Amino acid sequence: MPDHLHLLIGLKPDKALSDLVRDIKNNSTNFINDRRFVRGKFSWQEGFGAFSYSHSQLDTVINYIKNQELHHKKKSFREEYIELLNKFNISYDEKYLPKFL
Repeated sequence: MPDHLHLLIGLKPDKALSDLVRDIKNNSTNFINDRRFVRGKFSWQEGFGAFSYSHSQLDTVINYIKNQELHHKKKSFREEYIELLNKFNISYDEKYLPKFL
């Protein structure tokens, strides 16, 4: 998708999610900028959203990611993101939602 990315990652309990996301953002930013894939300087926006799923839900999550382009024709990323926050009972303030939402 042009405005967001879905990743499915298995993470051991002794690893910090924020460290993983920091490393992904840092390495991918360097990769994109070193190869000049975009005009100007690429950078990720601050923050991220992460949701956990059980092993029994893997097929559902994988199929969702494979078909996200089709899915987002029916529902915007903003609608989906807020729906996930509500589904997982995560309280939020609109001012902290990603800027592109």
